[in-house]
Amino acid sequence: MGHGRHTVKLVLEDGSIFPGYTFGSKRSAAGEVVFNTGMIGYPESLTDPSYYGQILALTYPLIGNYGVPGEKKENNLFTYFESDRIHVEGLIVADYSADYSHWSAEKSLSEWMKQHHVTGVSGVDTRALTKKLREKGTMLGKIVCDHKDDVLLQDPNKRNLVSEVSFKEPFVYEKGSTKVVLVDCGVKNSIIRAFLERNLTVIRVPWNYDFSKEKTDGIVISNGPGDPKQCITIIENLKRVLSGNIPILGICLGSQILGLAAGADTYKLKFGHRGQNQPCEESGTRRCYITSQNHGYAVDSATLPQDWREWFYNTNDQTNEGVIHISKPFFGTQFHPEASPGPDDTEFLFDMFLRAIGK
Repeated sequence: MGHGRHTVKLVLEDGSIFPGYTFGSKRSAAGEVVFNTGMIGYPESLTDPSYYGQILALTYPLIGNYGVPGEKKENNLFTYFESDRIHVEGLIVADYSADYSHWSAEKSLSEWMKQHHVTGVSGVDTRALTKKLREKGTMLGKIVCDHKDDVLLQDPNKRNLVSEVSFKEPFVYEKGSTKVVLVDCGVKNSIIRAFLERNLTVIRVPWNYDFSKEKTDGIVISNGPGDPKQCITIIENLKRVLSGNIPILGICLGSQILGLAAGADTYKLKFGHRGQNQPCEESGTRRCYITSQNHGYAVDSATLPQDWREWFYNTNDQTNEGVIHISKPFFGTQFHPEASPGPDDTEFLFDMFLRAIGK
């Protein structure tokens, strides 16, 4: 079975070893090992900046069978990808399919990963790996291709990962007369597309940009990687904006940053939520949505100030999935209303934001 293929191993911080075979690049890598339960969407997941610093294990067994689409652009955004490069440190799968078939495919997953110098490991017992991560919690790990090329285990969440993935200069996507400032913490292209489709001009600014002085119709704090408490500059700028009435929308990491700016606390989840079928109930209703998620931290609802309340919660583990101000137009969702990949049941939240800015 392994004839002609390079053997490799995934080593977890508890000493567990998962042997396999390489595809993509052949270089050692280290990061936080996490799992995603989605059945489709590896081009979108691999290019999602929220995975920066992480080794991603996919629980769906067959990966690569529909290849990777071409690098087509529209409105200066890649059509099929969430950013301009692969952000995962490594990819772990049970069965990699080198043969692919899809009308939009231009290359194999392995070829694409080689271009971006990202290592994949196939032949891994991803079920056993996932069970371990669910029981013990997310762990640091490394892909070891060669003992001469070994890497150190370091917790990426101790760094300000947002500063490493954010745009360095402001960039404007011109569309309509209504403008929103989007604070780029590692934003997905689909979020920008969702606003452009609604005829909004998007001013994409770096994470450390002082948006509190900007004249705008609304402010969006994007998704991104790592611990929200590392984003001190954004939190301080947001605190100043919260004294006014400009509509604010936080998505994923942005919701956690909004919670911290409001005075609440955040904490690390045991193994996070990464997948396309997370059920979220709207507080005070019996309305439940199936959502797409990718996060490892959450707002502690018990610490929300009096003028804020929990907006959504996860029906699997009751953790917070959204915050909302009781009188001002400030709200954040832990899940991804733009989906990509996953269900778009909650895309109405963008329209709710539009109504808040009077459009």
